[in-house]
Amino acid sequence: MRHASDTTRARTAAALLGLTGLVALSACADQGGEADASSAPPEVAQSASSPMAGGDTASPGTGGTPAFTAALKDAEGGDVGTVEFTEAEGAMELHVQATGMDPGFYGLHVHAIGQCEPDSAAPDNPDKTGAFLSAGGHLGGTETQHPEHAGDLPTLLVQESGDGHLTFHTDRFTAEDLDDEDGSALMIHSTPDNYANIPERYAPEGPDEDTTKTGDAGDRLACGVVEAAQG
Repeated sequence: MRHASDTTRARTAAALLGLTGLVALSACADQGGEADASSAPPEVAQSASSPMAGGDTASPGTGGTPAFTAALKDAEGGDVGTVEFTEAEGAMELHVQATGMDPGFYGLHVHAIGQCEPDSAAPDNPDKTGAFLSAGGHLGGTETQHPEHAGDLPTLLVQESGDGHLTFHTDRFTAEDLDDEDGSALMIHSTPDNYANIPERYAPEGPDEDTTKTGDAGDRLACGVVEAAQG
């Protein structure tokens, strides 16, 4: 009888130990689940506000009020687009919007005179006439060679839709340069600007005078007089 009692007590103790272990494991599991939930990375917890999750995204540009604008028109007077000039810290921000154009790259410059006459003479050569020649050469074009002119700008890319959008900063000119006595104009050219980057294998003597003056950007396709923004 003594042996039977000992056996019963041993079995009871084993059962109690097993139950205690199950309770401990259950408690650990609950604590671990809470720790996992509370230690999620911030970017995961906040993903609903990220751009990938459809939240608001900042629009291009500084969001400031434009100081100048230019309405771009072709030689027939058709609307081509608009340009906004906004003063930024130590620079000028340009936001270009074009529409109804053929897809491709187009040269873009600020020209030295605020005139966009569709059939006009070049100020430095009255015998030469053509679209928007009254706007003169590039802003700062008499002071250095292309592409170091103050008016030399990045090339505009027009998409298959016919729309082109470009926003950038330049520190090459100021508000005073745009709004001097004879004003200024924004020009879209018919072909891309090569920025006088002519490989030596094509021109062992370097780019010629036309290239260092214009970047071979082609005809003047659209022009807009730079004017003080209204309001």
